[in-house]
Amino acid sequence: MFAFDDGGFTFRKGTVAVAGVVVRLPSYLEGAAVTECEIDGLDATQRIAEMVIASRFREQLKAIMLDGIALGGFNVVDLDELRNRTSLPVISVTRRRPDLKAIRRALELHFEDWERRVGLIEKYAPRFLSTKRWHLFVSSSGMGEGEARELIDASVVRGNYPEPLRMAHIFAGAITHGESRGKA
Repeated sequence: MFAFDDGGFTFRKGTVAVAGVVVRLPSYLEGAAVTECEIDGLDATQRIAEMVIASRFREQLKAIMLDGIALGGFNVVDLDELRNRTSLPVISVTRRRPDLKAIRRALELHFEDWERRVGLIEKYAPRFLSTKRWHLFVSSSGMGEGEARELIDASVVRGNYPEPLRMAHIFAGAITHGESRGKA
């Protein structure tokens, strides 16, 4: 599993750190990688694909997991394109249902290409998946609901969030702030 999360950012800086961790499920950390993508840019899909393809762990990877569908604000990841470029199934996980109406309004106000971004966000609108241990909103490409459920079950160690995303969040926070903070 290659899991990704972005670090904290401000709109005054043009890029955000993106941390990726390679984890043998449920929680054995094999490696880590770092890149950047533009805040509110259009390069998140490409940057993640490049990391996955170039990784020395490439042959052992079974899936890509993202903490949400966008990095650095509204740099939206195209899950199908990422799957096609890497030949790996992709899953995006969030704790809360996104407010699609509010997202659409924000994009219409601030982006000339808002229709493209809204289209991707609506295309991958997450569905609610739940077990006794976890309740999450999930989008995926290259895997069905049953496979997504199995992958999340295999990656939730403690609490109710996938361990690879928790690790990626910790790394991204440390890169950005010098020390991790907050929760994934």
